[in-house]
Amino acid sequence: MDWLVTLVGAAVVLIILRDVFHTLWHPTRHGGLSRAVMSLLWRLSTRGRRSSRTAGLAGPVGMVTVVASWACAVAVGWALVYWPHMPEAFSFSGTLNPSEHSGPVDALYLSLVTVATLGLGDIAPSADWLRIVAPLEALVGFTLLTATVSWILGIYPALARRRALALRISQLRRAEPAQGRPAPDVGAVALGQLAADVARTCVDFLQYPESYYFHDGPGDISLALTLGYAADLAERAGRAEHADDRNAAAVLATALDDLATVLDERFLHTGGPRQRVLAAYARDHGNP
Repeated sequence: MDWLVTLVGAAVVLIILRDVFHTLWHPTRHGGLSRAVMSLLWRLSTRGRRSSRTAGLAGPVGMVTVVASWACAVAVGWALVYWPHMPEAFSFSGTLNPSEHSGPVDALYLSLVTVATLGLGDIAPSADWLRIVAPLEALVGFTLLTATVSWILGIYPALARRRALALRISQLRRAEPAQGRPAPDVGAVALGQLAADVARTCVDFLQYPESYYFHDGPGDISLALTLGYAADLAERAGRAEHADDRNAAAVLATALDDLATVLDERFLHTGGPRQRVLAAYARDHGNP
């Protein structure tokens, strides 16, 4: 029975490490826990009459919740590894009575100080196999810390690129009346750059799907509220006189189709054409 509890604890640790790997380093980035937690918080924050402040908390709070869940689950898993073998497989400091400090709380305490790399030393493993296992927990704790930093350093630049794209589309929309000319004259270079930015945003959604659950903010920096104009721009530019403009418009339309496909397959599940997907995206991320 003791070894069964130990195996359960090891299984919990392996499941969490698998989730961390699939969330941060696997090419498909299909982390189950992160997607479930952040999707739930997003739906709760956008239910009924929402505010931009509430929606804006969903992403950051979701990340904190996921990281805390990873750390707590790893600590509990390793505590289950330690607990069945206390006190005989551990050495205690002179101020502690082994028979009084061998319960599940003490095992959890030992696991927490180990995963946090504190190493207080009042309870230490004495069995040979535990002297190998305990340092591995410290390595996992250090890995979780670095993984969290890399996650943050990946998601927030992706958010900045997405908001920059939204602002660029908004600038094109606001500049059009001032120029007094129709959208097809925007030019092949501008359309090509816009298509490249859309493709980059598409990759960001694939690499960092959790970024979907971050609210962009109101108006000009909200990609969900500006993509409609980009689609309209591609349609009108497709009727331009110059072949270069028409070709660039076709590339932009294709990039928008790819983006709509990613949004629909991963988040929205409308099963409809691009127009329906972009409308659903706007409703999901629109202003209150």
